[in-house]
Amino acid sequence: MQVHAGTCTLCFVRKSAPVRLPCAGRFSVYPVPVTDIEKLACELIALPSVNPAFLPQNHPQAGEGRVADFLAATAAQAGLDVELQEVLPGRPNVLARLTPAGVIRRRVILAPHTDTVPAFSEDQFAPRLRQGRIYGRGACDTKGSIAAMLGALTALAQSPARPAATEIIFAGVIDEENAQAGSHALAASGLKGDLAIVGEPTRLAVVTAHKGSLWLRLETRGKAAHGACPHLGRNAVHEMARIVDLLETDYARQLKRRRHPLLGCATVSVGSINGGSQPNIVPAQCQATVDRRTLPGETEASVCGELRSLFRRHKLRAVVSDFKISPCPPMETDATLPLVRKFMQAAGQAKPAGVHYYCDASVLARAGIPSIVYGPGDIAQAHTAGEWIGLKSLATAAACLLKFFRTLP
Repeated sequence: MQVHAGTCTLCFVRKSAPVRLPCAGRFSVYPVPVTDIEKLACELIALPSVNPAFLPQNHPQAGEGRVADFLAATAAQAGLDVELQEVLPGRPNVLARLTPAGVIRRRVILAPHTDTVPAFSEDQFAPRLRQGRIYGRGACDTKGSIAAMLGALTALAQSPARPAATEIIFAGVIDEENAQAGSHALAASGLKGDLAIVGEPTRLAVVTAHKGSLWLRLETRGKAAHGACPHLGRNAVHEMARIVDLLETDYARQLKRRRHPLLGCATVSVGSINGGSQPNIVPAQCQATVDRRTLPGETEASVCGELRSLFRRHKLRAVVSDFKISPCPPMETDATLPLVRKFMQAAGQAKPAGVHYYCDASVLARAGIPSIVYGPGDIAQAHTAGEWIGLKSLATAAACLLKFFRTLP
């Protein structure tokens, strides 16, 4: 679907009128002045867009459709060309283009995600402004980034000094919190770009590298026997206990010696263990799950092979497999690329940064689009019961993006 409409503007200055926001069937009233960027962030928070993977089927808070429709209408009203890219039923990516009048010689993509994790209570969908912060589910992860990016782009659309040869596309993608179906669909569509700025809470740092994420399942197998005769069996839980100890001690120390200049060391963490059926049976099977954060240069195959070799050297036996829905490899972009340097200059940052978490930047980078990560807010607030974003951070992000846009030819 494509939408074309007239023009309006989102300004960064404060207004004096109260703002009424739709929220879960009721209205939340803010008798305080807010900027257009703050208002947009609040409106987004008030529209639940919880990833359906984390909720029962047909849950009223599930899906990104409400946010996609709202963003499409907002972007169209600002004069952008809008397209809804259906990825999964009722879950579209939303693309809003600011296209130059002349030949497109380069393209910049703004790619925040529109889904969130579940709320701890319904109150998290009633955005609250308090002491220079907006509280609510998705405030920093990543509806704050959406507001800053779309707000800066619509402000540029009303500016007489628009890029003459650069197309800028806002691409709100679905499903980042689960399987990254939105960014995979965007990459598979054949869209090309000279730079993707992926919206995540980086505390306004320009990030050129992030770790990868492997979820591994380990399984040990033994031999069942009566608890009164344990010598007749082979205890799979004991075997797994030795493996867990090896991973959390020797292997973890080994990883600390493997360092990246922006990301630090690779890590390993055993997240769960389950084995046996009852006290008087020697357990014949045990499973554990492991979170392994990878560095550029490491792959799923290399890590699994490394663990199998480690276990063999210690005379331990376990089946090792990966159970992530889609691959989540690390990402690293050359910080000396011209557009990356230009954006870092706009942000006033001399050196690139790295983050430990995984995001959509990896998917777009693997599709051939040089990608960085940037956005307001702190990842420490993401997924929490008291999630918030600072108003100053929102305004700074929008201003930085607009400053960057104005340097584009």
